Amino acid sequence: MRSRLALLAAAVSVLVLTAFLVPLALLVRTVAADRATVRATADAQSLVPVVGTADPDTIRLTVEQLTADSGRPVSVFLPDGTVLGAPVPRTPAVALAAHGQSLTAESDGGREVVIAVQGRPDGTGVIRTMVPRSELTAGVTRAWLLLALLGVLLVLVGLVVADRLARTLVRPITELSRVSHRLANAELDARVAPAGPAELREVAGALNHLAERIQVLLREEREQVADLSHRLRTPLTALRLEAESLRDPADAARLTSAVDGLERAVTGLIRQARWRSSYPDGTARCDAAEVVGERVAFWSVLAEDTGRSVTLDLAVGPLPVAVAIDELAAAVDALLGNVFAHTPDGTPFTVRLGRDADQVVLTVADSGPGMPPGAVRRGASRAGSTGLGLDIADRAARTSGGRLERHTGPEGGALVLLRLGPPRS
Repeated sequence: MRSRLALLAAAVSVLVLTAFLVPLALLVRTVAADRATVRATADAQSLVPVVGTADPDTIRLTVEQLTADSGRPVSVFLPDGTVLGAPVPRTPAVALAAHGQSLTAESDGGREVVIAVQGRPDGTGVIRTMVPRSELTAGVTRAWLLLALLGVLLVLVGLVVADRLARTLVRPITELSRVSHRLANAELDARVAPAGPAELREVAGALNHLAERIQVLLREEREQVADLSHRLRTPLTALRLEAESLRDPADAARLTSAVDGLERAVTGLIRQARWRSSYPDGTARCDAAEVVGERVAFWSVLAEDTGRSVTLDLAVGPLPVAVAIDELAAAVDALLGNVFAHTPDGTPFTVRLGRDADQVVLTVADSGPGMPPGAVRRGASRAGSTGLGLDIADRAARTSGGRLERHTGPEGGALVLLRLGPPRS
């Protein structure tokens, strides 16, 4: 934008200066020519008394002296045809002046000045002098150069002023863009200082108001989600008491563990909703090997009940990734939950965790019929669920700098790869 404004200022300056300097340059040339003509006319008129009264010898000496002083050729045409001074032929201007009319005429060599001298007893004499082109244009080139330098200087001054004005416009716009990008990156405390023209100050105020409104809405939403804790504590407590009242210790322990896991999940969701900005600079991290091992052990109990064989292949840890523990656990639960939701009982599945370059890759593969189309789309489900499972895993991968990949396994089942990036140092 600054370059365009500078170009516009330069174009306007050039147009204005052209309209001003070109006529001025022509005027300078005209004034120089008129000044030279006036000098030549004055020199020629100084001979009028001599030509009108003196004898030819005296006139010749006076003409030679004037020619030497002025540097211009001077000729005197007497009525009897005698030419004194510079020997030149009679020109139409000289013939016209012989009838008593003084004049100035243009010629190839310059400007011809002729003066009629009356009062001689033998008739009208004529004084002729020639102003050469070099004298007519003396000083014009230097004046034009000075005008050109003045024009360039004025254009440069105009560019500097235009650039300063452009900066007063571009700087607030750049600041607005920077703050908007910070807001897009979840830095909701970013604000812009209103500056520049009134329109830009109004836009800055609107952007600050928008940021404040977003903060208020997020705060209200987080508080509403946090209220779920009070609503869920009572049914969870009742469920825990029911589990502890079972006669079979193994069943009681298993249900109590499930209730503990559910309570941790609810607490994690509430904490994530209220303190989503806990890791604004990407400093969240956890050990993927520990989290995956724990979640596979949890799902192995259900796998045993449904007749599924589980193959677990974990690389030697620790395997740090840029994901919070709760988010990674939710992603692993989503992937394993899909296996149970979309495959019949007895279908075996495999869980592998290893490194691929600088990423940690979690692979979940099963021998079922494959994942239904559209399952990765948020809200889409073919098994009566919420349809958020793969979306949760995908968001966890993208948060860490990785991605979620879906493929078809060698035996036709689903093959899901969760690529997780390393923690940011």
